[in-house]
Amino acid sequence: MNGVAHQVSPERTARPPDPPSAEQLDHALRNQSPAEVIATALRTVGRERLALVSSFGTESAALLKVMADVDPAIPVIFLDTGWLFEETLAYRDTLIATLGLRDVRSIKPLEETLSREDPDRELWFSDPDACCRIRKVEPLKRALAPFSAWINGRKRFQGGLRAEIAVVEDDGLRLKFNPFANASREEIEAIYTLANLPPHPLAASGYLSVGCMPCTSRTSAAEDARAGRWRGRAKTECGIHTAKTS
Repeated sequence: MNGVAHQVSPERTARPPDPPSAEQLDHALRNQSPAEVIATALRTVGRERLALVSSFGTESAALLKVMADVDPAIPVIFLDTGWLFEETLAYRDTLIATLGLRDVRSIKPLEETLSREDPDRELWFSDPDACCRIRKVEPLKRALAPFSAWINGRKRFQGGLRAEIAVVEDDGLRLKFNPFANASREEIEAIYTLANLPPHPLAASGYLSVGCMPCTSRTSAAEDARAGRWRGRAKTECGIHTAKTS
């Protein structure tokens, strides 16, 4: 040793740049295509840290198609509440095969929670918010634990709390990407047509938005598409988009 201190180059000690914030990403992506939004999410956090949450409902195939074109191995989280229509479960399987989805994870509520809080399966009627909490909000929180960002299919044209959503939001500890935030209904329909996507089996029967069986009803042509969800109640969201998932 000659007593001369070893000098470390500045390049080796420099901190890596901070990841972009939700605000920065939203500014960059607010006019981009859904595919570019998903591709940016993938580049930002990587496949192992990114999930798409899908209900496999009446408009879900469009988002899943765009995602599959970007990377069909992005994990997809499906909340199997125990109250879904059999048609929705069959549609999930159809879309997995049609789109070549490689990592769909069906997440169920904990049996111990159901036994404790909804032993008679009547919570949907007496307290629908509590029913959604134990069957959707809490299972999603568990499912998202390994991820640092997630993708969903909300659209501004759906109205209500969705009318002003950003393309990218800060959702607690995670980035939340809304690729279809500024898409029109016609653009969604065009994706179905161009890709020849199969419709949800219940769409032809007047179910324009499909959730859990007890809280979903048919919708007339004059009504908003989500009018059949929790009909007759002030409730308009299940809670997964209003509660923090961190």
